[in-house]
Amino acid sequence: MSNQHAAPFNPNPQPPVPEPTHAERSRTLMHLSSVATLSTLSRKQPGFPFGSLMPYALDAAGRPLFLISTMAMHTQNLKADPRASLFVSQPAADGDVLGAARVTLVGNVAQLPEEEKAEARETYLKAHPNSQYWVDFTDFAFFRLEPADVYYVGGFGVMGWVTAADYAAAAPDPLAAAAQGILDHMNTDHADALVLLTRTHAKLEAESATMTSVDRLGFHVRVMTPGGVKGARIPFLREVATPTETRTVLVEMVKQARQG
Repeated sequence: MSNQHAAPFNPNPQPPVPEPTHAERSRTLMHLSSVATLSTLSRKQPGFPFGSLMPYALDAAGRPLFLISTMAMHTQNLKADPRASLFVSQPAADGDVLGAARVTLVGNVAQLPEEEKAEARETYLKAHPNSQYWVDFTDFAFFRLEPADVYYVGGFGVMGWVTAADYAAAAPDPLAAAAQGILDHMNTDHADALVLLTRTHAKLEAESATMTSVDRLGFHVRVMTPGGVKGARIPFLREVATPTETRTVLVEMVKQARQG
């Protein structure tokens, strides 16, 4: 039996606004961060989770790599039971902690074999250069989490499981590294354009609009209306892959909105 409620009848349904899958958003969030919370199963208190701060780097399949000491409590826990989870959260915007995206990878953690150490070392040091001072210590070793399942939360009401296969096949959003700069520019220099785009594409009586996220397919806005704060997603005219392409599309959209 479905646990979803039936939607009210709408004689003029709108097509869904395209947006990245949960798998792509999960890969993007993991890509943007490099420190997470690792939960292992405690040896001292059997059955209880034990949380640790854990720097990580990602291999080509999005699997987290760890450089950890044999003396660390989480390493001892993993040697006894490889089951673990890794939690990563997006920085909260405007103090809205529960509105921030987050992802949990659940899987088994195992030490890398000797033949994979060189590649892991190179990947890890790119993400954590300071680790060069202890990476070759004999009591440190590389471990990797092999995801068995992934759970993504995109904020209020946006959540779902992602299969390990879908997660591995996905790629980080091409705008991930430039997204904050795009948001800052649009919100600081083009607030009027955001209001116009929101009124045109989201059909909301926007008094003000703030771009809260952007990706290759479109962007989200937080909108102040006479009826209160609302959220909306606005699709791009076409998929983009660079900040320059994003700017070009936004200029076209604003021009069309003004002409309309």
